[in-house]
Amino acid sequence: MGAKDSMTVSKKAIEEGRTSGKSGFIASTDILESISDGVFTVNTNWIVTYFNRAAEEITGLPRSEAVGRKCWEVFKSSMCETECALRETLETGKPIIGKTGYIINVFGEKIPISVSTAVLRNEKGEVVGGAETFRDLSEIEALRKELEGRYRLGDLVSSSPLMHRIFDVLPSIAESPSTVLILGETGTGKEVMARTIHELSPRRQGPFIAVNCGALPDTLLESELFGYKAGAFTGAVKDKPGRIALAEGGTLFLDEIGEVSPALQVRLLRVLQDRTYEPLGSTKTLKADIRVICATNRDLRQMVKEGLFREDLYYRINVVRIELPPLRNRKEDIPLLVEQFIHRFNQIQKKNIRDITPEALSLLMAYDWPGNVRELENVIERAFVLCRDEQIGIEHLPEEITAGSLGHKLGKEVKDIKRAREIFEARVIEEALRRNNYNRAATARELGIDKATLYRKMKKLGIKLP
Repeated sequence: MGAKDSMTVSKKAIEEGRTSGKSGFIASTDILESISDGVFTVNTNWIVTYFNRAAEEITGLPRSEAVGRKCWEVFKSSMCETECALRETLETGKPIIGKTGYIINVFGEKIPISVSTAVLRNEKGEVVGGAETFRDLSEIEALRKELEGRYRLGDLVSSSPLMHRIFDVLPSIAESPSTVLILGETGTGKEVMARTIHELSPRRQGPFIAVNCGALPDTLLESELFGYKAGAFTGAVKDKPGRIALAEGGTLFLDEIGEVSPALQVRLLRVLQDRTYEPLGSTKTLKADIRVICATNRDLRQMVKEGLFREDLYYRINVVRIELPPLRNRKEDIPLLVEQFIHRFNQIQKKNIRDITPEALSLLMAYDWPGNVRELENVIERAFVLCRDEQIGIEHLPEEITAGSLGHKLGKEVKDIKRAREIFEARVIEEALRRNNYNRAATARELGIDKATLYRKMKKLGIKLP
């Protein structure tokens, strides 16, 4: 029985039994004693007048100790002080269904619950108190955390098999002191991956210092990395520690390492080989207790062949390599990422946007995302600026998504959820077939379905092999 159903039963029992205006005691309690949700009633002075068997089990408090006390003394709930659902119902006369919070049981444990409320009236229709049902969500919360654990590692969230292969080895990579090279297109989350490695590593208490090697010219990048002594050049009036020194005991993240010039690559090689360096203008060699993580969206092997990147440096940074797939190859992550971004922007912008409409999500799933996860984040942030409701809709998405190739195809059909789902499903299958060189057995394994199901879906959706 769902929370809503149990509330309906409770309200019916309460309406049928009515109350004796004085105590608020429910005459017909058999139904309330048999349901699995906790039920209690209060009078207008907030004194508990009824406490069913399930309420005893959830709170650990015998009804003899609950009845006659103020309700907040019994439940010690997160909602008692400022967001009491029962108080809101008594003030507005409107029932509340499925509001979540927690209570503290007699053992001091925090129990997640969902509550539903109703007004109690006597035979004359006068308000004599309120009734509330509450459901123990402990098992559901435990399951949610278990599922979240499968999909989340640090700040990374994914349900993609491609990413889960990385998740499987990431703790071992983080524990080692080896240099890591993260490869991936722009916007795939290379810095998030680097931060996650740092947070999982023994150096997590140390600093994480990020340097964008492509954002600074060579002269500035050199002084930024190594620091300088007073008088090293015009304008250097005092010593300044570089990013290497600031990363002492922690992690140095060199983003866009492929943009570093050959001359500066020589100095970086020494840092990686010996963990030593010299600030500009200094004759003293310093030791660097750092772990180095590098990232690039360029093909370093090809750059080595073209003489644009030192071969010895390439092998120094390519000790452990992580290749992040583009978002178009892991579109099953889009709903998780959208949920994560909605939660984040709700906190940042102090809004209360609940979710995204199925139609809008269908368009996001159909888009190719050349800017990857960063582009998706920007799209959700833009939607937050435009959205005045509780749901992000198609009207809040940019034109390149709503009028794109598949988006254009969906234009008039998007109101038909079934059709939108079929178009998206066809796109996912076609992309999986391409990734597996049109091997249907391999495609079925990747999609987590059997071959017969894949054949049936291909026939239904009109997908033909080349």
